[in-house]
Amino acid sequence: MKKIAGEFKEFIMRGNVMDLAVGVIIGGAFQAIVNALINDLIMPLIGLITGGINFSELFIILKLPEGVEASQVTYGNAAELGASIWGYGAFITAVINFLVMALIVFLLVKGINKLSKIGKKEEEEPAPTTKKCPHCCEEVNIEATKCPHCTGDIPAEE
Repeated sequence: MKKIAGEFKEFIMRGNVMDLAVGVIIGGAFQAIVNALINDLIMPLIGLITGGINFSELFIILKLPEGVEASQVTYGNAAELGASIWGYGAFITAVINFLVMALIVFLLVKGINKLSKIGKKEEEEPAPTTKKCPHCCEEVNIEATKCPHCTGDIPAEE
């Protein structure tokens, strides 16, 4: 048992596991921000454009229990009344939520990549160390005046 506890402690203390834990916590907080953006800003605008439709309240009644009329059923009280519903509006809201989250993550990654490129200085190409012999086209040392392959004279580069 001590061996397993020691292995678990070693696993937890690895840097990538801690990074993952931090990422999950920040992701949860970020999800709350995105949900607020969707529910409080985007969905009301979509509802305004579509004539007041609240997507999260859209559903189809699949089965009504005896004594319950369709007009009594709402998305919120369907389970209470025992009605079976198909809540496609909640799915539409979840898809919109996902698309907005994916767009935001894409823009964040794109911005971070751009910033990381700005931080890096343009790497200069190193000065060449070889040149081609004009007679045999073999690679020779940049300072060579005679080709070791064909023994031809190599003119000095200007």
